[in-house]
Amino acid sequence: MAGIYIHIPFCRQACSYCNFHFSVSRRQQGVLVESLLKEIRMSCDFFDQQSPAGEAIPLNTIYVGGGTPSLLPVSDIIRIFEALSAHYAFDHNTEISLEANPDDLSREKLKALRQTPVNRLSIGVQSFHLPDLRYMNRLHTPQQAVGSLHEAMAAGFDNLTVDLIYGTPTLSDALWEENLMQLIGLGIPHISAYALTVEEKTPLHYLIRKGRAAPVEDEQTARQYRMMLPLMESRGYAHYEVSSFGLPGRFSRHNLAYWTGRPYLGIGPSAHSYKPGFRCWNIANTTAYIRDIGQGVLPRQSEMLTAAQSFDEYLMTSLRTMWGCDLDRVEALWGKTRREALEKEAARHIAGGLMERRADHLVLNSQGMLFADGIAADMFWVS
Repeated sequence: MAGIYIHIPFCRQACSYCNFHFSVSRRQQGVLVESLLKEIRMSCDFFDQQSPAGEAIPLNTIYVGGGTPSLLPVSDIIRIFEALSAHYAFDHNTEISLEANPDDLSREKLKALRQTPVNRLSIGVQSFHLPDLRYMNRLHTPQQAVGSLHEAMAAGFDNLTVDLIYGTPTLSDALWEENLMQLIGLGIPHISAYALTVEEKTPLHYLIRKGRAAPVEDEQTARQYRMMLPLMESRGYAHYEVSSFGLPGRFSRHNLAYWTGRPYLGIGPSAHSYKPGFRCWNIANTTAYIRDIGQGVLPRQSEMLTAAQSFDEYLMTSLRTMWGCDLDRVEALWGKTRREALEKEAARHIAGGLMERRADHLVLNSQGMLFADGIAADMFWVS
């Protein structure tokens, strides 16, 4: 089954660490929504090979991200789902997520969102401590963060995921534990915990380089990652992906599609799409995106994936998960020689105590997860 991602590129304020495509100017918000509706129509043949002719394509997940989708009027959110329903089949069993910031989630907004198909909220809390929020240039306050979670649950949203960030120079180990315990105490079923990374060309990178913000320390980041794992496990959360923790039955179905190589369509500026052997991406420029859609042109670049690219992508994503890399799948898709080469390359990481062989799967342990991308890159197909 397929998934759809819709990118809403507007934010009230720029977070210091963010390198996603976004704009703090909402001048183009109305015409952007019209363009999204047009792109949905223009892209309706993307999944044709997965669905019998003439039938609506069933969706397993829909994810409205950004940016800050909760900035949109609920009337626009409804229009987006109406456009999707003309080509795709989805219902209350479909996981339908919407990203939101705490300062957008008033009681009235939540009540209105409950009347839409949205059944899962992804709330960007990041921290419950003001110095952390100020360091990251987040707009909301700790009080708004706590209040938004209570209001969301009171409105009937029981399927919640909350983002936290660790490794911030302002975040002590004790406060990091407090952040986690705050969510655990509320019974939040899914928590995404991300290490703060300093990407080039972001405000945070500039401020650190100029000595106007404290640098991020790798030792602190690794320590807070390690202290999180037993705490989450002891409270019943499975560490099923590098940055993801879920109670039983509450894993992110949408993100699992990315990590297991299932097809998905991206709508909106900078959105990516994938199906086996093929990948495409929209231009990361809202003005150019609107212009091209208005001219009836999909603003995409694309590539057919080579066998080596497909293998490397599978290796990179699978090793981020608790299930690891399936050697039988490697052999079925890329041949026995590739499997044998991978087993040979994995041997040194197993000997080094970062990886385990579990039946026919290669799985990173908790220490290996800290270096997941580097370990995967070390075992890429060299052609």
